[in-house]
Amino acid sequence: MEILIMIGQLLLGLSILVGLHELGHLLAAKYFGMRVEKYSIGFPPKVYGVQIGETEYSLGAIPLGGFVKISGMIDESLDTEKMKGPPEPWEFRAKPPGQRLVVMMGGILVNLLTGIVIYSLMVYAYGETYLPSREARFGIVAHPMAQAIGLRTGDRILQINGKSFERFTDVISPDLLLGSNGNYTVERGGKVLNIAIPNDLIEKLSAEKTNKLFVSPIAPFKVGRVQSGMPAEKAGVKAGDKITSVSGTPIAFFHELQDQLLLHKGQDIKIGIERNDLPLTLEAKITDDGKLGFQPELMLKEDKLHYNLAQSVPKGFTMAFDVIWLNVKGFGKIFKGEVSASNAVSGPISMGKDLYGGVWDWQNFWRITGMLSMVLAFMNFLPIPALDGGHVLFLLVEIVSGRKPSDKFLESAQKVGMFLLLGLMAFAIFNDFFKILF
Repeated sequence: MEILIMIGQLLLGLSILVGLHELGHLLAAKYFGMRVEKYSIGFPPKVYGVQIGETEYSLGAIPLGGFVKISGMIDESLDTEKMKGPPEPWEFRAKPPGQRLVVMMGGILVNLLTGIVIYSLMVYAYGETYLPSREARFGIVAHPMAQAIGLRTGDRILQINGKSFERFTDVISPDLLLGSNGNYTVERGGKVLNIAIPNDLIEKLSAEKTNKLFVSPIAPFKVGRVQSGMPAEKAGVKAGDKITSVSGTPIAFFHELQDQLLLHKGQDIKIGIERNDLPLTLEAKITDDGKLGFQPELMLKEDKLHYNLAQSVPKGFTMAFDVIWLNVKGFGKIFKGEVSASNAVSGPISMGKDLYGGVWDWQNFWRITGMLSMVLAFMNFLPIPALDGGHVLFLLVEIVSGRKPSDKFLESAQKVGMFLLLGLMAFAIFNDFFKILF
């Protein structure tokens, strides 16, 4: 079921974004009197189609993209026969370069607008919930990758890059990971230390398979939802209980419980608990992977910010364009050799698994879809032939120079671009399977 939910979310998200992107091209083309022959969500073979006026609207069997076919334009169809005759008034090639530029920018602009609208409405509907850095007053739990750079469980992170920080998530924010020569200032045993952040940390975290966590706050806890059929339920553990010991070892924080359960996995243990201020001792057999079977309720106080509609729009705008900026910094990491392309490029399998996941959560769905809308706008703006950005580049050259590139040149550029894009798609899909298998 999780796989079906993952696939369903991925296909719905991509269909929305691709459909709106291509709609941007279609509406701009029709506004300037260009003939749009086809509008498709998904690539051929065609599953369904309907003719409305001059345009066929269809769904393709391969739901990983889409296209519009505008008369008189050299596109991915490479249909050059119609280009041999003189241009007709309704054709793309017959229109002024300024109009053609707007048409090629139409999809990008719609994706930008979609991302801004999604982020703005999400901020308006849900607000912002975050854990303030002050709540990590007991210090951090340093997971294996954090330990590898020198952090230790119990450290208190005081500053990031020499500055105080408001949110605990700033400790591992994308902006920090995509930067260079960062550092943490930590307090350990009464001493203040500086811990350097390796420039390739984001790549190492991406490649980590067993534990992708970096740091988490040391947190007091109580038992939340108890899983049916698991040791906690069989032992009589109830929601609201506070676990105070495991086989005689005192427990105050959740990471201490996790450590003790791993030490006693597969064994019978005694659990000291506090229920309604009364101490109790229960017996349980831990699973072979060191689980009791309950959801912890961490006793940390989150802050929540609320926004009215007027405040939500600029906030959504900032959040949306932060995605663009992070992509720019990510490309910089690749070009510097600090991140390998194999860890940076994801195909549809990784997108479904790592982004949307196997649980249908509308808040997460729209958050990821908004992010992908901005990524799609950014990627399409890259000056690569066969992408919108390639067409935009050639049109800007034409506007500046006053000379239009020949149809032969545009056809050759389109072929090169298609070769590059198909190669990138094949690499991304192969990379997904490689990550799964190895």
